[in-house]
Amino acid sequence: MPRPFTLFTGQWADLPLEQVCSYAADFGYDGLELACWGDHFEVDKALADPGYLASRHALLAKYGLKCWAVSNHLVGQAVCDSIIDERHQAILPSRIWGDGDPEGVRRRAAREMADTARAAAAFGVRTVVGFTGSSIWHLVAMFPPVPERMVERGYEDFAERWNPVLDVFDAEGVRFAHEVHPSEIAYDYWSTQRALEAIGHRSAFGLNFDPSHFVWQDLDPVGFLYDFRDRIYHVDCKEARTRLDGRNGRLGSHLPWGDPRRGWDFVSAGHGDVPWEDVFRMLRSIGYEGPVSVEWEDAGMDRLAGAPEALTHLKRFDFDPPGAAFDAAFGGGGG
Repeated sequence: MPRPFTLFTGQWADLPLEQVCSYAADFGYDGLELACWGDHFEVDKALADPGYLASRHALLAKYGLKCWAVSNHLVGQAVCDSIIDERHQAILPSRIWGDGDPEGVRRRAAREMADTARAAAAFGVRTVVGFTGSSIWHLVAMFPPVPERMVERGYEDFAERWNPVLDVFDAEGVRFAHEVHPSEIAYDYWSTQRALEAIGHRSAFGLNFDPSHFVWQDLDPVGFLYDFRDRIYHVDCKEARTRLDGRNGRLGSHLPWGDPRRGWDFVSAGHGDVPWEDVFRMLRSIGYEGPVSVEWEDAGMDRLAGAPEALTHLKRFDFDPPGAAFDAAFGGGGG
């Protein structure tokens, strides 16, 4: 049976939610992965206004849409980041930023992530997607030389800050799906393994699979799916394309998205290097039954063209498995 396809609203938060609902329905999506910014899913209102969640459900129903996950990447980023600066001020609600004192920002962000679990549970959604931040991402170049103890402290800091949040997720029956992503505590294969070890492999913490981040790091997204198959709590379909030509570098050279001098860029699904058919076959093999969410990002294509095209492209690979083994007809024959 075909799985539901949703549109992640994070790149559409400049528009009112009703407008995004209208677009998504017209494009043929089954639902939305609601971002916790813009007016799409406001955690404080969800917990304070008795009618707020009912209004979200009514709006989705008006357009024949459903929601299986909410996402709070922006606040989650501030929970562990060691450097809190104007970048965070630009993406955080003012109530989280406060006076900008870094430790105060981290603590308020952690409380907001716990509240996100409460709001999601009240909304009837059992998956929250997001980032964790990282106190050691700035050490990735390993110079000046980084003592192993500094790295160990980074994973300890992650566990200390996130375990109390995950206690709330457990209490609410909600799971956190961390997006494996550069600048986070888990950004590749081995850092994912180490992050899971840091929190004792507790079930409240799993993964949001987004293969675009694997492409430019030269990681195998399909093998990752298999090895972490018990932790794949959500899937975002975003694409990346590399152009490593001897001048364009993997680290991006501080160049903006879409600049032809970049070594890689995000592109709309179907225009990059993700092996989508292999990804979908592996999702079926590991028994992933959740939604597939299109996260549309492409600096060179209008989203009103890219979002419906991405959906059409990805649905090609969501074919039903056979009802019987293809070689079943070879046996039990006559004379």
